Amino acid sequence: MPRKVTAIKGGKIKIEDNVEEIFERTVTSYGNGAKIDSQKKFIGKKAIVVILKD
Repeated sequence: MPRKVTAIKGGKIKIEDNVEEIFERTVTSYGNGAKIDSQKKFIGKKAIVVILKD
């Protein structure tokens, strides 16, 4: 089944899917790039990163 994500600029995000967990992390520097740490239980899983405006 295709994933359905609806987003409105400056509004809310609606995800119609089986969500296991939602968590928030701070992006930190890593060499010349950036990274987001997550728990080991998510190794090998697909991830969607949403950058939020402050």
